[in-house]
Formats: sequence, C-alpha cells, structure tokens
Amino acid sequence: MFFKKKNKSEDQPQTVQSVEESPLTLLRKRVSEADLPQAARDAVSRELEKLEKSDPGIAEYSVGLNYIELALALPWNSSTIGNLELSRARKVLDNRHCGLDQVKQRILEFLAAKTLRESISQTILLVDDEEIARINMNHVLSKEGYTCLCASNGIEALKFLSEENVDLIVSDLKMDKMDGLELLAEVNRSYPEIPVIMVTGFATVDSAVKALKSGAAHYLGKPINLNELKKTVAEVLSQKHTSEIGKGPILCFSGPPGTGKTSVGRAIAEALQLQFVRTSMAGLRDEAELRGHRRTYVGAMPGRIITELKRTGVNNPVFMLDEIDKIGQDFRGDPASVMLEVLDPEQNVRFMDHYLDIPFNLSRIMFIATANDISQLPGPLLDRMEIVEFSGYTEKEKAEIASRFIIPRQLKAAGLGREPITFEPDAINKVIVEYTKESGLRNLEREISTICRKLALTKLSTQEEQLNKVIDCEAVTTLLGPRKFLRDEASQWLPKVGITTGLVWSATGGEIISVETAAMQGSGNLMLTGSLGEVLQESAKTALSLIRSRSAEFGIANDHFFKEIDIHIHFPAGSISKDGPSAGVTIFAALLSLLTRRPARRDIAMTGEMTLSGRVLPVSGIREKLLAAQRSGITRVFLPKANKEEYDALSVDVTEGVQVELIDDIDEIISHVLFHPEHNQVKQDNKEERTPVENTADAQSGLSSP
Repeated sequence: MFFKKKNKSEDQPQTVQSVEESPLTLLRKRVSEADLPQAARDAVSRELEKLEKSDPGIAEYSVGLNYIELALALPWNSSTIGNLELSRARKVLDNRHCGLDQVKQRILEFLAAKTLRESISQTILLVDDEEIARINMNHVLSKEGYTCLCASNGIEALKFLSEENVDLIVSDLKMDKMDGLELLAEVNRSYPEIPVIMVTGFATVDSAVKALKSGAAHYLGKPINLNELKKTVAEVLSQKHTSEIGKGPILCFSGPPGTGKTSVGRAIAEALQLQFVRTSMAGLRDEAELRGHRRTYVGAMPGRIITELKRTGVNNPVFMLDEIDKIGQDFRGDPASVMLEVLDPEQNVRFMDHYLDIPFNLSRIMFIATANDISQLPGPLLDRMEIVEFSGYTEKEKAEIASRFIIPRQLKAAGLGREPITFEPDAINKVIVEYTKESGLRNLEREISTICRKLALTKLSTQEEQLNKVIDCEAVTTLLGPRKFLRDEASQWLPKVGITTGLVWSATGGEIISVETAAMQGSGNLMLTGSLGEVLQESAKTALSLIRSRSAEFGIANDHFFKEIDIHIHFPAGSISKDGPSAGVTIFAALLSLLTRRPARRDIAMTGEMTLSGRVLPVSGIREKLLAAQRSGITRVFLPKANKEEYDALSVDVTEGVQVELIDDIDEIISHVLFHPEHNQVKQDNKEERTPVENTADAQSGLSSP
C-alpha cells in the first residue's frame, strides 16, 4: 500500500472552487443575474458591499443578508398574463354564485371595457431614417396584426404622437434633426404611458445602458433579427396590457356578512386567470403592519403587502383587503391613512415600504376591498373607491344556493357525499323560514351542516338501512328540534297604544324594529334610550315638535298637556348602537298613537326621514328593508315616494308578498296605521291585552282618548 502525494496543481482547483462557492460570491452572482430595476440594483449592491466588509458574526450581517434575499425574491418584473374572455368570465361568475345580479353586472362591465380595449388593433410607430429598415419592420409587424405608422426622424414622430393613439414606439438611436435619445426624453415627458424600444447599428454596452437609464423599455441592435423584434414587441405590449388590468376604479364590496363578498373576489381572480391574495384588515392598529418596520429596529419585517407579493411571486394579483372598515386607530398610528397611498393609482406607482426602502410599483395590482359598514371608513379613503352594494338574498335565491352549493358541500364534509341523500324543496324552505333569519347564508349553512352531521351519526350508530335518504319537513323538525323563528309572528301582533314597527338597515342587513313609547307624570322632559346616535335623537325631537305644533289638529287640546308629562321613547336591544334618520316616520307614528290613545297596527312597517313640516324624505337600503319585512311576515310597508325609482327596479322576488305604498307626507300614514277611536272592539281587545302596570301608568298620566 502506498499513498499518492498531491501536488499543488491538484490543490489549486479546490481552492478556486471554495472561493467561488462562498455565500457572498454566489449572492453577488445572483444579484448580477437578477432582473432588478436600477434603484433596487443600486440598493442591493450597496448592501452587498457592506456585507463584504462586515464580520459574519455580528447581528447586522444577518439583517443585510435577509434584506438582499427579500429584494431578489420580489416580483419586480414577473407578471401573470390575464385572460379577459368575457363569455368565460360570465360563466365562472354564474357557476360560482346564484343571485347578486347587480354585482355580477358591474364586474362584467369592468371586464367588458378591458376586453373591448384589448380587441382594438394596437398601433406601433416605427421611427428610422433608413427607408428599407422601416419597410422591413412594417411588413413583419403588420403580418402580426399590428397597425404601423412610419416616421423618418423624431420630429415626424412627435407629429404622429399628437394626432394618433400610439401603443408602442420602435425608434432608431442615430437620426438627423432629432435622434432617438431626444425623442425618448420628449416621449417620457409628454407621453409617459407609451413604451419605447431603441434600435441602433452602434450597439454598445454604454449606449444600451444609457438608453435603458433614459427610460427605454428594451434595446435591440442592427441588423435587426425580425423574429427577435416580433418577440420583443409582443413582450413589451403584453407587459403594458398586464399593467392596465389592475388600473381603473378600486372596487369596494359593501354589504352584510355572509353575502359572498370574499368568494366573489376569488371568482374575479379565477375569471381573469390571475392569482388571488386575501389579507384581513380587521383589528389592524399598527401602520407598520402595512408599511413595514425600519431595518434599524430589532426584528424588523416588511409590510403585509410586500410579504404577500413575495409569496405569490407575481406583481399583478387580485389583492383583496378584507374587512377594511374594521381597521383600528390609536396612538400607534393610523393604518387607514396608509391605504390612501395603496389604493390611489396615481400614488401607488412608487409605494415605499419602510423595510424595503425602494419604490415598488403597485399599479399592476387589482385591489378589491370589502366592508360591512362603509360609514366607518374615512372620507378620503372612501372617495378613492367605487362602492358595489351586496344586498341580502331572497328566499328563492337562498333555496337555490342551498340546493346547488351548500347541501352538496356539507354532505361531502360529513362523509355522506356518495350517499343518495336528497332534500325536498319544502324541507329547504322550512329551514330557511323557521330556523334562520338573516340577510346572508352563514346560519343557513350551519343548520344544514347540523342536519348532515346528525345523519352521519345515525349512519354510524345504526344500520345503514335505517338512514333517512329523503329529508322532508318532518325530518327537519326531528333533526333540528323546534323552530326558532315564527314566520307569521307579525300577523299575530295585536294593536297597541304607543308601539309601532319600523324598518331599519344595519351592518348585518335589513331588520324590523319596534319603537316603544310611554308617558308619565313629570315636567315635560323627553327621554331617549336604546343606545341611540345623535341623528336618531334629533329625529325623535323633530317628531315630537311636529306633534306639539299641530296638537289641536291631532286632538290634543290641553295647552298644558306637554308641560305636565314626561315622554319616554325606547328602542329595544339597547346593547346595539343605532343611528340614522330612517326611523323618523316610525317615531312620529308611535308618539301620535301614545298621545291620542289610538292603537297602532304593528303588522304595518314603515321607513323614511321626516322633516319638521311633515315631508317624508328618501332613505337608503330599500331592498334590504323589504327582505326584512318578508322574513318577518309583514305584508304592508310604507316607503318614501322619492324612493319610487329604486323600488321599481327591484326584482319580483324582493317585492313578492309585500304590499308597498309610497308616501311623501306624514299625514298619509295616520289613517292607515292608527285605528280610529270609535273602533270600540279594537280598543276593548287592547285593554284586555294590557298589563296592570300599563293601566296604572295610564291612570297616573291622566290621559284619555280624544
């Protein structure tokens, strides 16, 4: 046995290899090969120089290393080519969601505008002082479907730009009168949205770098490879097209919980064939969560937006900012103000993350926000978005959604996807009417999930033959127990003095609410309870002032009447904050019923803002309020006449079973809502229903029917 002695020539390659494989050397090679914008390349190069002079054992070394890794991982120029095929987008939205016709119509309008813009032939301006070069480029690009314009120098090119809509410029570098760099500077100043490809026979590294630094989109040398020219033109125009997908209005989906806002955003990404990113804004209080932390802090990290872009690997996803109305605000900062820059297409071209500290272009992103209550948003932020209202679903829409989506999904989740279990239509309607009372679908899905879990338990506990394969109304009662809501409860409400029914809108959709009033001996005070906002309190004061100003007309003849009693107005569910002017009509009817001792019909609901002169002004949320009336069994509703156009535009499903009457003056509801005092039978029924406490209160107040 002998050992071969290694010479120096054999050791040398290993030494070179070890140097080449050092982490900083590999990192520098990655930086040189990366497709970084010039600002990012300069920042990364500076950081890399610091690392080469630093000891790997210090904490700043790992901070700088992580910074460079982040910069290399970001999708500076990586985009997804979106597909704006309108027919496929319509099919995706219809297959994913039932109902929401207005929402889908607005989204399709957005896509239609993009599709129409894409179908127009793109125009390319060819600028070259050699006629043969212009002819060759014109011939090749025209065969690709582009419309070509030809100019012999920069001055002619500027004339075309002032007269024609140009999508791309292919310009020679060396020309008489005005060369390519001068033309490029003028285009960047006057037409910054038009990309420029520079072409020259003097192709050197310096000239290429100078052209790219001046704002050129690409650089080609002469003689031109026509195949390379076609490929370069297609790439530059596709990048411009990709950036235009995200531009346009920022959509904000507003509506009650469970109406499909997030899932519609996901369907939009699928229809566009773009990646989907969702981040929740709920409870966000530190603006550094969005902008990132300065790298001088220990544990600094980039913001959520940059982090999500790094994760997706593309710079043009559909980015959903969920629950944007629940952003917090305290001493740590105001995250909502950060959104002013993020959601403004004029500002987010150079978004600055504190950790990255390099401008990043967010204009290619299609931002979509969701909110339950847009009144919580700051005015400047709301001004940057286009609101798309998500209203509640009708019972027919809920039944169809349950049949097509919810039941198959819950059967599969319960392990019953292969079982021939069917739900009868009456059973689905029973679940909707008697076990849920909401604008959205979450409680409906919970109840159906409960049925499926109990069926799964039955299958495991007993013989499979005993599993009920057909779910009817009787099976629903057996599985879910007694009904939770009475559909015909409104028709069973007996008329009472001082209590009326109103329709209101909240963040959870439309609701019915009772306005209760009481009078007692006092000194003319007005008490308001029920966690009321300032606007609602003013509506109550306005209603009382109107009654006092017309007391003789209403049959309240005692001049000292209002000085001797206190009036209490209460809205039930005092733990829930309430505000808005739409309860003014309801408060007026309740007070007039109390003060005239005329029982009010509680199966009639009303909504509308009331003025001091008695006019009824329009309110919002008509669709949600009518759906709430349907859910509660109310068959007669009074709406402001000014809302007639909005009411006429509603579908039959929303107005079915509800008799709507339009009013423009408060006097029009008195004879319909309040019983005449001569109806002795009604008064007798009301007295029999009243409790001893109510009789005592009336006796103490000294009130009597007019």
